[in-house]
Amino acid sequence: MMTRTAITNSFRQIAILHISMCLMLWFAPATSHAQLFTFSKQDLTDYTTENPFERFPDGRPKVPDGMIERARGLSAEEIWSVLEDKKFRNQYADGFQILYPGKTLVGRAFTVQFMPERSDVDQVANAKAKARGIHELSNQFAIDMLQPGDVLVVDLFGKKVDGTIVGDNLFYYVMKATHSSGLVVDGSVRDLDGISEIDMPAYFRSVDPTPIGNVMLTGINIPIRIGGVTVMPGDLVVGDREGVYFIPPKVVKDVLDRADETHIHDEWTKKKFDEGKYKSSEIYGSPSDPKLQQEYQEYLKKRLEEIRSQRNSR
Repeated sequence: MMTRTAITNSFRQIAILHISMCLMLWFAPATSHAQLFTFSKQDLTDYTTENPFERFPDGRPKVPDGMIERARGLSAEEIWSVLEDKKFRNQYADGFQILYPGKTLVGRAFTVQFMPERSDVDQVANAKAKARGIHELSNQFAIDMLQPGDVLVVDLFGKKVDGTIVGDNLFYYVMKATHSSGLVVDGSVRDLDGISEIDMPAYFRSVDPTPIGNVMLTGINIPIRIGGVTVMPGDLVVGDREGVYFIPPKVVKDVLDRADETHIHDEWTKKKFDEGKYKSSEIYGSPSDPKLQQEYQEYLKKRLEEIRSQRNSR
């Protein structure tokens, strides 16, 4: 018969074993990479549960190519108005240097996170990575995972010196891998003269000659922060000469459909101004004259049908 002390010790051993197993499960890799650096497919699915589109094999939302092409004609006002209506008020970042202000950046967010180097954490992370066949956790490790249509979105916490995610050679590789989708980095780039000869949009905080250093890679395709925005893997990224929008997949269709109506409204408004018969207050916004309202509704219906017919015939 067991004594009370023996029973107590037995319960302690069971409790310790249970806690140890929980910790092992918590830190175990859900994919081929250490859990510290990626979301599992289930994590990505859970955190983007309202995504209406297909997904990449890793679970990242895949906004359709056709919608990406449509998004090239979006204006900042068209994006902002829908995001505001849908209560997404923190999806815009600005203050970047823009490589090609007249070239729209559009694609799916591939997110990468760096943090200031801390040797004890970095040693453990790299040891875990090497145990799984990963030679080095570096900027190139993340860049090598890019696919066509991806926009490389990097949180380098605004770092200038040693915060250069790419120079001209790796920028060229990103261009080839993503089919010129683009780069957004809350950090810096190097070799600006060389980068300027490569046809891909880019947004960056600063330029510096130093290579990337004194940082550690801490996340790939996880939620990251760019300025005042939480960026999720698979967000539709749209950049213009003002800044960058990160559009959740669940509202992409709403943004594009509203944009069609806005384009048609602007088209009709300018046509009426060209006639020279009306004051701006009679046309701009919602016309006060019932006849003009009816005329606009008929014009809207006709043009929407034409636009949809053109898309269906492609």
